Amino acid sequence: MPGLYTDEFVERLRQGALSLVGEWGLSPETTVELLNISENATFRAVDPRVGQPLVIRVHRPHYHTREEILSELAWIDALCDAGFVTIARPVPLRNGGRIAQFTLGDDVRDVVAFAFMPGREPSAEEDLEDGFRKLGAISARLHRQTRSWKRPPGFIRKTWNFDTTVGRTPYWGDWREGLGLETEGRAVLERTAAVLESRLAAFGRGEDRFGLIHADLRLANLLVDGSRIGVIDFDDCGFGWFAFDFAAAISFIETDPSIPKLQAAWIGGYREVEPLDAASEAEMPTFIMLRRLQLTAWIASHRETPTAREMGTAFTDGTIAIAESYLTSR
Repeated sequence: MPGLYTDEFVERLRQGALSLVGEWGLSPETTVELLNISENATFRAVDPRVGQPLVIRVHRPHYHTREEILSELAWIDALCDAGFVTIARPVPLRNGGRIAQFTLGDDVRDVVAFAFMPGREPSAEEDLEDGFRKLGAISARLHRQTRSWKRPPGFIRKTWNFDTTVGRTPYWGDWREGLGLETEGRAVLERTAAVLESRLAAFGRGEDRFGLIHADLRLANLLVDGSRIGVIDFDDCGFGWFAFDFAAAISFIETDPSIPKLQAAWIGGYREVEPLDAASEAEMPTFIMLRRLQLTAWIASHRETPTAREMGTAFTDGTIAIAESYLTSR
């Protein structure tokens, strides 16, 4: 969306969030400041009369329906009630509702709020092995809960299969539009996509391999506070392969030399909680490749974003290099 990252546009989003703080019972003295903007924008609301800040998330339009947002919040509520992972609980409106709204231009923006969670984002520059072991255990607990949880009526989230990630109906755009992608590289990625489709079809979508997942457990969505790892941003949660949660965890650092060590740590932590079959472990390169190609599509369709500008054509070149290595090993 052109103009999405201008200071003027962000200020309009902030003003929209500020106009709604009373919906959560906050006073007119409340201040609202930007925390992060990617597609959704998140703001921290601080009311001097209230002890804890509130995190307000302004949704991008035309991505999730209200029913999908309510379903996300229902899963988070269930996870918070279960208590086996630290997650920011959704905060209802004063009237008991879950979603507020304001209008910006021609779009109605859905807005939700969460309790503030302290912590820092892990850095790719630090030793992440212990953290990935913990993350593997967290992932296993999430997956165990989704296998047994009785979802409420009307629960709906997107499905992350081959077609919706990098195939015929991708939610995040077409990787063929990758920044700087030329004929030779496109041919490599076409072959790679065909292999991915074939292997994922053979791998299957049995209940032990496919279900409700976070789908975006990358470093930016983790908050470390001492020995605790908190999980945030379930905005992309949906139905996908359980092993995909590891691939998402290494988003943007797939070429780091530590990845084999982090994968082993994640699998070890996972198996301390739940079984992970040998076939899932063997297909980890497939899920890493799937995620990398999906991210290449996202950068192509969001080239105005700070992330896309930072990654540039080098990210596409890296995807081709990973794909060549993947094809060789398959």
